[in-house]
Order: sequence, then C-alpha cells, then structure tokens
Amino acid sequence: MRHFHLAFTMLAMSLLAGCAGPQHKPEVAVSPAPAALVSPPVAAIPAPSVLDRQQRLLQQLAGLAPDADRGVLALALQARECALRSGEANEDARLAVIDYSMPSSQKRLWVFDVANDKLLFREHVSHGQGSGENIATRFSNVEGSYATSLGLYRTAETYIGGNGYSLRMDGLDPGFNDNARPRAIVMHGAWYANPDLIRSQGRLGRSQGCPALREGIAKVVIDSMKQRQLLFAYANDAAFLQRGHSFACDGRDARTILAAARGRATHGGAATGVIAAS
Repeated sequence: MRHFHLAFTMLAMSLLAGCAGPQHKPEVAVSPAPAALVSPPVAAIPAPSVLDRQQRLLQQLAGLAPDADRGVLALALQARECALRSGEANEDARLAVIDYSMPSSQKRLWVFDVANDKLLFREHVSHGQGSGENIATRFSNVEGSYATSLGLYRTAETYIGGNGYSLRMDGLDPGFNDNARPRAIVMHGAWYANPDLIRSQGRLGRSQGCPALREGIAKVVIDSMKQRQLLFAYANDAAFLQRGHSFACDGRDARTILAAARGRATHGGAATGVIAAS
C-alpha cells in the first residue's frame, strides 16, 4: 500500500509540470512518443547544386514573406536541409519560422508550405516569461526557467491538456531545445497571445516557454503543423549562433550563412558586420 501511495503521488506531480504550470489537465489521446532523435552528421561544404537549390528556396520564401529577415530564413532553410539529410524530416515537411529578435508586438511567426510555394500563416506568437518583456533576450533549455528555447523542432502528436488543443514538439538542437518534451514546451492557444493586448500593455502576454498563439487561430495552425513538420526558432543569441547544431551539417557557421543571405561581405568565414541587436 505504501508503494501504491508513492506511485500515485508521483503521477499527480507529473501532471502539474510543464508550460501550463498548475493549470495542466490530464491529457487525452496522446500518441506514443517518437523514436530517439539522431543528431545530423557533420559533412563537407555542400556541392554547388545544393547551394543553388538553397538559394532558390530562399528567393521563394523571401518573396512570400518580404518583411522577414532573409538571414533568418536562410538559417531556417539550412536547418531544414540538415534535417532532410539525416532523415529527421521529409521533403514535403512544412516549415514554421519564429524570429524572436523581433518584439512580441509584431507578427514574427511564418508558416511556409515549402513544397507548394505558399505562405500559410503569419501570426503573433508569445515568448516565455523568463525570456523578457516585449523583446526576448534570454533563452534556456532548463526546466523551471520559463524561458523560450531556440533551434529546430520537429512537431509530433496533438493532445488536449491544460491549455486545450496543443501540439507536442521535439527539439533537435542538443543543449538548446532538446528538453522540450520533458519541459512540455508545446504550441497552444492562449488568451494572453491575443494582439488586442498590445494596445493596452504594449506587448503580448507571456507563456512559460511555449510558443503560444491567439486562441482564434491556434487550432488551424496546429493542424497544419502536426506530425513531423519543422519549426525553427531564431534569436540573435551569441551562444546559439556559435554552437547551434541544427544548421551545422555542412561546416558553415551561422554568421556566415546570415551574412551571405543579407548580402554582407565576409572575411575569414565571419561576417564583417555585426548582426544587429534587437
């Protein structure tokens, strides 16, 4: 009986953890967890044909989202390319890009159907309480930080929890977002992600680390992004740009990729211009 009470107590505590905090409800219809993630292999500098394809895709996405930072789009596409090479995603996977260097008062989430040359959504998205006010400046992979995590995610199953209809995501960037599942970092709808709040408080409300969307659009976006799609979360964070793993499969570093896409000259593999702070 003593062991029964201990097991019951541990189960109850687990239901209170994660992005929603004590508001989590028991989840229903949870699919089995995906297989263990495999880190992308390190490869040589890509062949010209690969770079040409990446350039065409960058032109495509930049045309669909002219207000997006071309450097951020290029880094997201590079992370996608690495995921394709390692078998972590398929060619038809949709790609969501969040630019956390932008304030929450601006629409900083784009969802692309890359295979069909379409922009599906452009939306506001919240960041974590531990990451800052209107502009996110701190990022963490640690449970209890209430901070947003950067890097490439592969989406997984949906479930009904404390924040309603939600989307599980698995982080593919070791050390930066690979604790997403145990932290319950998921995409969900939230009242505090309503852009009407910007008029009264100058920013969106903040989550406990999850990319939260306005309730009126969350389910539609989640349904477009569930089951092995890709989401890339960017910020001008020195540690992530230096050691991020998801975009590093061909030997190029993040600043080189960013600078090339932004049209800046490079010297010795590093951008001569400093990446602008938010």
